[in-house]
Amino acid sequence: MTPAARAAGRALICGSVAFDTIMVFGDRFANHILPDKIHMLSVSFLVPQLRREFGGCAGNIAYNLALLGDVGYPMATVGRDFGPYREWMKKSGVHADHVRVVDAEMTAQAFITTDLDDNQITAFHPGAMQHSHHNQVADAHGIALGIVAPDGREGMIRHAEQFAAAKIPFIFDPGQGLPMFGAEDLERFVSQAAWVTLNEYEWQMVGQKTGWTVEALARRVEAVIVTRGAAGSSIHTRDGVIEIPAAPVRNVVDPTGCGDAYRAGLIHGLLHGLDWRATGHIASLMGAIKIESRGTQNHHFTRTGFQERLDTFAAGSVRLG
Repeated sequence: MTPAARAAGRALICGSVAFDTIMVFGDRFANHILPDKIHMLSVSFLVPQLRREFGGCAGNIAYNLALLGDVGYPMATVGRDFGPYREWMKKSGVHADHVRVVDAEMTAQAFITTDLDDNQITAFHPGAMQHSHHNQVADAHGIALGIVAPDGREGMIRHAEQFAAAKIPFIFDPGQGLPMFGAEDLERFVSQAAWVTLNEYEWQMVGQKTGWTVEALARRVEAVIVTRGAAGSSIHTRDGVIEIPAAPVRNVVDPTGCGDAYRAGLIHGLLHGLDWRATGHIASLMGAIKIESRGTQNHHFTRTGFQERLDTFAAGSVRLG
């Protein structure tokens, strides 16, 4: 099965815009966390490396779409400290038309600690993101498809409803927001969405909450995309499963934001009516290119350079849209 053919157009990316404070722990969490003491956990990690990056799911996806030559509008709420991020978006060719400033709040902040095995522990302050429900999908025009990515709980619920009411197909990407939703919430999201994307851990959570198998979920939407990091990804449709290998990585540097890069690849394929195999290979390569750079928005490429790597990865059978 292939995605429904659609003319290339604009994507509306409902999700967070945040500052990421990223720290690297020069050891493995497993060496410092005692399994039988989880109920009384008290740990401290020395993090000699620390940097502040521009992040948030909506910001990251829009940045990656811009690299692919597509137009993605982040729809998000930010705080009074948004100025430097706004300048970065302008420099990167990302539109801020639907980013609302809430002067009484700070922009959302993520504090991410990564160990030598690329495991992550994250603390997140939502700040202005809690006001995301004040944004309206109807305020954006000429939208071909959307995505509901991690955001304020009420914002995610309302934006899914608004996409469905406007008959704009969208990806449901609960990500880190998944713990906010129960089985009834997930049932409603899935009934409204065209596609669902999850990593393997998130899929396990969805399965536990709902009792669904991945095959049962795939019968409710056009496709369910499950990513498995270095093990690749699987695209489940009503016609079967397309297995997508992980793209070769030149040097593993930082996994933060790889999922958002992958999702930008999905959106690119959907915007241009590519089949699922082509879409999956583009998404996989996006994740691989991102992991080769620190931070979520510091990687760069030209379309020519991307196509050359894609030709090698997909044996010359996949073209960008």
